[in-house]
Amino acid sequence: MVFMAVHILVVAVAAAHILLRPHRQPESRAAWLVLVLTLPYLGALAYLLVGQTNVGRKRVERLRAAFLGLPRPQDAPGWHAVPRTPDRHEALFAVGRSISGYLPVGGNSARLMEDSNAAIDAMVKDIDAAGDHVHLLFYIWLADRNGTKVAEAVQRAARRGVACRVLVDDLGSRDLVRGPLWRDMAAAGAEVRRALVIGNPLLRALTGRIDLRNHRKIAVIDNRITYCGSQNCADPEFLPKRKFAPWVDVLMRFEGPVVRQNQHLFASDWMGNGGGDISDLLRRPMEAVKPGFTAQVIATGPTFRNSAMPEMFESLIYAAKRSLFITTPYYVPDAAMQAALCACANRGVDTTLVFPARNDDFAVAAASRSYYSDLLHAGVKIFEYEAGLLHAKTLTMDGEITLIGSANMDRRSFDLNYENNILVEDADLTATLRARQETYLTQCLRILPEEVGSWGIGRRLWNNALAIVGPLL
Repeated sequence: MVFMAVHILVVAVAAAHILLRPHRQPESRAAWLVLVLTLPYLGALAYLLVGQTNVGRKRVERLRAAFLGLPRPQDAPGWHAVPRTPDRHEALFAVGRSISGYLPVGGNSARLMEDSNAAIDAMVKDIDAAGDHVHLLFYIWLADRNGTKVAEAVQRAARRGVACRVLVDDLGSRDLVRGPLWRDMAAAGAEVRRALVIGNPLLRALTGRIDLRNHRKIAVIDNRITYCGSQNCADPEFLPKRKFAPWVDVLMRFEGPVVRQNQHLFASDWMGNGGGDISDLLRRPMEAVKPGFTAQVIATGPTFRNSAMPEMFESLIYAAKRSLFITTPYYVPDAAMQAALCACANRGVDTTLVFPARNDDFAVAAASRSYYSDLLHAGVKIFEYEAGLLHAKTLTMDGEITLIGSANMDRRSFDLNYENNILVEDADLTATLRARQETYLTQCLRILPEEVGSWGIGRRLWNNALAIVGPLL
């Protein structure tokens, strides 16, 4: 009798929490309810540990206070001289502004890096030329060839008096922070910090989810240069998962007012994770702004508006009139995004998706393929990249719009991780990135409806079963 009462209490409390938690999709609530009703104790424990988007109350307060308390980029002296932006895609930039408050701003330029190694070499060159400060934030920083190159450049800069601040995710860069390279940077005079420190995993699990991570990749140098893209501070061989290598990434080097927005975002992460006050950097007068394209930083995460990243993706997808080309390593959409992509192809837009043929996450790979049939029947062209793990997160639209950054098209990037992206309106830069996207197709296998239709019952069961798990996260 007592056992039955406890059983009912556990189920009732867990179910109430599931039903009352805000910002949950109906399919997510349903999946959690099924788990709790089927396996009450295990389900309730799982929901306690990973069912809530919570980084901890104190962290939420600190991170939000840092972001909202900093001077806004547009408050800097000289910002009034920044060129006005065209309004052809005003609605898209309005979505971005509603998410993180950054204005679309003109006067920017960018250069697409040739490949991962060239990107690291360019970053090292910029760090070696820095005269005032170097700010670096990476989800993953490895002590491999490229990781060591950047760390040694930071040490050189710190020794000559440049203020160097290095922030890495405590989980993604756990091997670096335990090793000598981390200590060497600190000994040279760089300030080094860990984002979302885990500490004791059991205690941390009681105050917030361990797997909510800072997935951003940001470099800001002298308030003048910033980098944005999918690339972590590591070799393309990516030794922790070498069997999937090479990791194929995209990184862009930006100059112009958009740098101040990435600086603001870095500063909020730095100060929100216990770093010193660096708000004065945001108050420095703007340099003379040259003619250039419109760009906007879009920052998302658990302390920003719920489901902001899928809203941005879906706005871009619905805005497409002629062409839409997307590369992403992880595709586990919500229902709205899947419907948006099908609608895009159904209305005659040339719609192309490129995923890795071999994914480092078997569950994501299977879940992704469960969505292929509907996409293909709507007319979406699907390709699987076979020459490594295509890690680039890129979107080009109508030959004019580019979105590049750290966000994947999966639920982790939608709701759980801190991400940074830059939205660009420029035909030349979009053409350059589209050309890079097209090169991937030469190393891809096109997936046809007939192939998906021939998949056996076992494969379809596997894919669809793992797709059901997606809403639990």
